[in-house]
Amino acid sequence: MLQDKDTASGWTEPHATAVLVLQDGTVLEGFGIGAVGEATGEVCFNTAMTGYQEILTDPSYAGQIITFTFPHIGNVGTNEEDIESVNAASASGVRGAVMAASVTDPSNWRASRHLDAWLKARNIVGLTGIDTRALTALIREKGMPNAVIAHDPNGQFDIPALKAKAAALPSMDGLDLVPMVTSAQRFDWDETTWTLGEGYGKRAEAKHHVVALDYGVKRNILRLLARAGCKVTVLPATATADEVLALKPDGVFLSNGPGDPAATGEYAVPVIKKVLDEKIPTFGICLGHQMMSLAVGGKTKKMHQGHHGANHPVKDKTTGKVEITSMNHGFAVDPDSLPANAVETHVSLFDGSNCGIALTDRPAFSVQYHPEASPGPQDSHYLFDRFVKLIEENKAKAAH
Repeated sequence: MLQDKDTASGWTEPHATAVLVLQDGTVLEGFGIGAVGEATGEVCFNTAMTGYQEILTDPSYAGQIITFTFPHIGNVGTNEEDIESVNAASASGVRGAVMAASVTDPSNWRASRHLDAWLKARNIVGLTGIDTRALTALIREKGMPNAVIAHDPNGQFDIPALKAKAAALPSMDGLDLVPMVTSAQRFDWDETTWTLGEGYGKRAEAKHHVVALDYGVKRNILRLLARAGCKVTVLPATATADEVLALKPDGVFLSNGPGDPAATGEYAVPVIKKVLDEKIPTFGICLGHQMMSLAVGGKTKKMHQGHHGANHPVKDKTTGKVEITSMNHGFAVDPDSLPANAVETHVSLFDGSNCGIALTDRPAFSVQYHPEASPGPQDSHYLFDRFVKLIEENKAKAAH
């Protein structure tokens, strides 16, 4: 919160209670909210105008400090329903949050807590009062920097020490962050999507059994799978191919998650290869898309500024339609590295980067964006139907 300092003239001058120190030594001063202390991470910017609570609980943001470009964050408060991490009680993977305007009291009928109190409870360090447009311009020009975000109500900071810490932080390249966010053990999921006046529903009869490999899965992905009539069994990221196949799944889902896909792929890709070799219908989202691409021989690369927001236009080459999508990724599949059996199905209309593939010799496809995040709001929900159709076609083929 903003602290005041009295001057000799009687003028009350606010002083910084939070700082963001970038790896190049740049120091941005503001006012702290949320948890008191320090956190480190890679700074990215998110252009979404809504959904800040979902963003702050998305496990894909593990190891990152989010700069919100929309100025008014926190004005609808927080609630107990809009949490995307599977373990609602766990600390978020997000390291920090940077906002332009001071957080106002919540003004929404669903609000149960002020954003400041919610950030404290989840141990997320927050900072308000800086020019987020200038920080975004810096990221667009120089790429996503590592940084230290610090909050001290007394405004006491050892700036040289913070600069040294920021400069010494490792690059996101080569970091496997999935162990921070994956489930510790197997569990079943039967909750379906939210409706006004009723909240979240429960799946009725299950037509298909889907095994979801959890690299940092979001709740609404599991809800949409359940709504599509799937019994969903979630396995930790470290599950072996034998453990997956022992469940005799009708389909396998590869979830979103944080970090460098090549690093996580050291143990995940061999499992995915085995699943694909068994010709089990497979659907991947975000990190799952990147690792499916690695499993068939493709390569991934670190992006300059990444894609983080809810306004990204993507063209589905199979239908010719354009979807408004939600994205959150700092790595991308190199389309030139894909083998002949991996056809590019989706492409970003912002920069032409790869946003989806389908395999021609196996029942598998994946997308880079988040269809469950509903920015369209339902532009991309068809992908879950496409997955179920793939399962049904595979079952029919096996029956003959």
